[in-house]
Amino acid sequence: MEHGAGGGSMRRFDSQEQEVYLNLWRAYDCLKAVEDEVFGEFGLSAQQYNALRLLRSVHPETMQTLALGRRLISRRPDTTRMLDRLEARRLVTRERRQENRRVVETAISAEGIRLLDEMSARVVQMHSRQLGHLSGSELSRLTELLRQAREPHEDASCDWLNRG
Repeated sequence: MEHGAGGGSMRRFDSQEQEVYLNLWRAYDCLKAVEDEVFGEFGLSAQQYNALRLLRSVHPETMQTLALGRRLISRRPDTTRMLDRLEARRLVTRERRQENRRVVETAISAEGIRLLDEMSARVVQMHSRQLGHLSGSELSRLTELLRQAREPHEDASCDWLNRG
């Protein structure tokens, strides 16, 4: 609680949970501003970068578009439209399976790999700028607390977060 100018007490938050939630939201907003600045230099959104990163992790293999969509950070991306933009920039390729035309396989292209390589140092700097002031043990503890906070709210589509 915070005390008002007249000596009375004024509640800043309805509950401790609300205080934590609003602090998470504010932290996200501050960290996102740094992220938007860096990814903007390369003409990418954070979600597009994440898609390229995920596709690179399976390269030279492909990933089905639906599987990619499930592994993205945000639950609500329009994966097809995002991939359309990446394909227009020749950062990914997509191909329909012959045996099932509804299944689309997506792969990172050589140009996509080059872009990720070009971005690598800036992304490391960005993360250091965002969270480098915390110690390794503080980062580990924060990661664990965030996993615990989201655990009861996750479904199978977000299970990848628990795998690292």
